[in-house]
Amino acid sequence: MQHENTAVPAGQCDACGAQGMPLMKLSLGKDFFGRDYDRLSPSADRSPKWYCEDCSLHKNLQRDYRDINAEFEKLTAGDSSELAHGDRLQRAHVRLSEVAAILEGHKAESRLFDLADVQA
Repeated sequence: MQHENTAVPAGQCDACGAQGMPLMKLSLGKDFFGRDYDRLSPSADRSPKWYCEDCSLHKNLQRDYRDINAEFEKLTAGDSSELAHGDRLQRAHVRLSEVAAILEGHKAESRLFDLADVQA
């Protein structure tokens, strides 16, 4: 499965409020651990969110952070975790460093989550 972006010609970004630019919604792909996800298919999604390019990037970073954090919580609780396999813990640490560096370089008003959360 590959990442697919569905684009709308123009509108307002649901994260930062930017207007008059193409908006995107990441629909299909794989998470940090290689698991498939599909965010457009649920019939319950009555009010889809659309993001400008920067916020779309931040949404992907947010997903990686959330997935890594959830697996870390499982690992520290002694439960089965993706981070217990091979070099995934090291890869996750590197990815969180990348996420922090990207967030530091982007303007604050388009962030969907706080840099301090990633650095904790």
